[in-house]
Amino acid sequence: MEDVLDVYEMPYNPEVPVICMDEKPYQLLGDAREAFPMRPGEDLKIDSEYVRNGTCSIFVFVEPLAGYRYVDVRARRTAIDWAEEIKNVLTECYPDKKKIILVMDNLNTHVIASLYKKFPAKEAREYAKRLEIHYTPKHGSWLDIAEIELNVMTSQCLSRRLDTIEKVASELGVWNSERNENISKVNWHFTTNDARERLVSIYPKFEDKNGVDVTM
Repeated sequence: MEDVLDVYEMPYNPEVPVICMDEKPYQLLGDAREAFPMRPGEDLKIDSEYVRNGTCSIFVFVEPLAGYRYVDVRARRTAIDWAEEIKNVLTECYPDKKKIILVMDNLNTHVIASLYKKFPAKEAREYAKRLEIHYTPKHGSWLDIAEIELNVMTSQCLSRRLDTIEKVASELGVWNSERNENISKVNWHFTTNDARERLVSIYPKFEDKNGVDVTM
């Protein structure tokens, strides 16, 4: 936890961007019956019954201090998918950066080994050398700023039925462009000192030779 919080307290350095990554499943839903068209003074009326069209996975990479994000939609979330997304980030979003600092959860596919499953060793190693990875702790996904971005995405773009991956990608593309044009940033305030004060229960207890608590 403190490792991630220390990263967030670093001064902004555009040459070594701090990027947070997360992904979420999304269920593709269609209407079982055609909706009633809107009329003046009335909302669109849709039937409560829907059709399941499978699921997809949404990947988001956000640079909180720059107000930039990159979003993509895939049919799955395998190690290969993650590796391809990392390549996209390094070669398309940040092609001129020698290193990026990447914060993400410790999902089993979020590892350097995934790069070697997709790319030849030389290419995989070149990508790996440009990554400085910091993992959020187990049960600590709230420390990943990308999760905040996913919540915003859900409320602004995904809180409705979308029945195909193509529609999800199209809608997210518009949303992503608008967020980037507006330079929508995330202001993170929770620090290491805050954690030591507010989350004192998760820290080990220490006492000096006189029995005085010296935990902090």
